[in-house]
Amino acid sequence: MGCAHCKQKKAAAKAAAVELSDPSPSNSPDGVVSTASATPRYHPGPTHPTIPDFNKPFGSACFPNTNAQTCAGGITGGGVTLFIALYDYDARTEDDLSFQKGEKFHIINNTEGDWWEARSLDTGKSGYVPSNYVAPVDSIQAEEWYFGKMGRKDAERQLLGLENPRGTFLIREKEAQIMKRLRHDKLVQLYAVVSEEPIYIITEFMSQGSLLDFLKDGEGGNLKLPQLVDMAAQIAAGMAYIERMNYIHRDLRAANILVGENLVCKIADFGLARLIEDNEYTARQGAKFPIKWTAPEAALYGRFTIKSDVWSFGILLTELITKGRVPYPGMNNREVLEQVERGYRMPCAVGCPASLHELMVQCWRREADERHTFEYLQGFLEDYFTATEPQYQPGENL
Repeated sequence: MGCAHCKQKKAAAKAAAVELSDPSPSNSPDGVVSTASATPRYHPGPTHPTIPDFNKPFGSACFPNTNAQTCAGGITGGGVTLFIALYDYDARTEDDLSFQKGEKFHIINNTEGDWWEARSLDTGKSGYVPSNYVAPVDSIQAEEWYFGKMGRKDAERQLLGLENPRGTFLIREKEAQIMKRLRHDKLVQLYAVVSEEPIYIITEFMSQGSLLDFLKDGEGGNLKLPQLVDMAAQIAAGMAYIERMNYIHRDLRAANILVGENLVCKIADFGLARLIEDNEYTARQGAKFPIKWTAPEAALYGRFTIKSDVWSFGILLTELITKGRVPYPGMNNREVLEQVERGYRMPCAVGCPASLHELMVQCWRREADERHTFEYLQGFLEDYFTATEPQYQPGENL
């Protein structure tokens, strides 16, 4: 395998051919192929840790590691196919072809493993190119907004960049897969993912950014109770859909709700979301959660259900009413866990109607099965002012 295998016709003509090992990153500390007499050729591209399978029909979105039966077809050894460079590459041997990102090629032969024979349309030169540095010109891999796997910590580092404007949002590959499966007008719609640093996702435009920032620093600070209840009803509608689809969100809070024009609210950040089969998901030991928003059975024992999301929704309601105040003011995470286990629940905030606070308390019932469904919460909030507060008179703050 490797470059000697890819150039076996030339190697056969040489007296001392070198058999190189599999050029995967695991063969050496820096992910390059080397022997005593061979020159390291390349590092795998940052978005393609494995060699992508481009033996698929072009013009369709076929991904590496997907079911091959769904994308039949291929490039023949004698065929000519148009590809584009995903990264810059400097030749390491005389047989390699140097190129710049965006350069286009005719792939002459791609049947010989990890190195393909190509001819540059920009320079007219021919040589071998690393196959995970190129992609078909009409494939999703060639788009500026595509990237592969990314860990949650890496995503957080990207989002914490000082140059990011308010409302910047990022979703990893796993989250994108969930977003593609869950489609609802109260869930953020995923369009695409940007591969260039700083990495972003492309979603429908939500002009006001996160609900938390909107409440604390934006126009949300001036909202009255009817607008706040309507926003809560929208969030409950999105969660009712997640409930029907047998998913759980696990990170429901104001920071993970996006706000658009006309106070439209949509649920985002599916990094912790899970499909549940037996009405419960048990998190792995050592997993971390936003304690002040997490139900006690989930925070203490790692048992997540849609009813633990209902608990989080009750906390989110306090964020709405208090215009973004941190829950359990004056308490740290340990104190919150201890006090909640003893039966403590946050008191009614200033200006909050008793009926709305009672709904919050019902979301925080100790027994998960006694908490409301999101379907109920949606209906309750949508009809709040006709069924619950017929004599509502707006106060100074709400």
